[in-house]
Amino acid sequence: MIHPTAVIHPKAQVDATASVGPYAIIDEHVSLGAQCIVGPHVHLTGQTTIGAGNRFHTGCVIGDEPQDLKYRGEPTRVRIGDRNVFREHVTVNRSNKVEEDTVIGSDCLFMASSHVGHNSAVGNHVILANGAALGGHVTVHDRVFISGNCLVHQFCRVGTLAMMQGGSAISADLPPYCIVHRVNELVGLNTVGLRRAGISSADRLEIKRLYHALFRSSTRFAAAIDEAQKIASSAPARTFVDFVAARTKRGFCADMSIRRSNDNDQPAED
Repeated sequence: MIHPTAVIHPKAQVDATASVGPYAIIDEHVSLGAQCIVGPHVHLTGQTTIGAGNRFHTGCVIGDEPQDLKYRGEPTRVRIGDRNVFREHVTVNRSNKVEEDTVIGSDCLFMASSHVGHNSAVGNHVILANGAALGGHVTVHDRVFISGNCLVHQFCRVGTLAMMQGGSAISADLPPYCIVHRVNELVGLNTVGLRRAGISSADRLEIKRLYHALFRSSTRFAAAIDEAQKIASSAPARTFVDFVAARTKRGFCADMSIRRSNDNDQPAED
């Protein structure tokens, strides 16, 4: 199961059922779980803990130093769940401080040359298509689809079942269930994703009404949030409203069909 050209540190913890391909490198503080497959020329490094059933295709670099000038060599970490697929040349950076890890959940697909920046937290069943890049401190919730060559600015949040169209970029938070295109422009709800996730028609209708109240209304944003919190009843609707109510310094992507005058309603400046 271990190719003779692989370089594995004697203190690395590699499960007996794992497979390691030619010229792969596994460094001292790596823990590799059961049934993992490590392809040719993969480099697993840093304080990296990897669960079961993960597959790393040719040229992945997992757990290397954060791309952060403030980093001074601290023993920071990456934690990866189970059954993820990392295609060719995917990079995942470890965190920039010991108090916080870079975290990836389970059942995710990272297509070729996608990147997860330091201190990011990626949920379960997430897809990053080819060339997609997450900046540092990004939070991606479950079942998000980030299309090819998309960019996510550092400290942004991407909500459950949200979708980024190919080549788009965000420097503001993307709410759950929403689709964004170009730069920070909402174009409605991910209705196909909602149906595939088993969200009922009644719940989808409630989310649609809340979306219009929050992002296609002339009502001041703060007032719209207060009203949405009062009327949201289903669990999916609460997920949507709670995400928007937890406002952060990045602001939110905006629906271009409406412009509000309230300064706090616009995406934050870089």
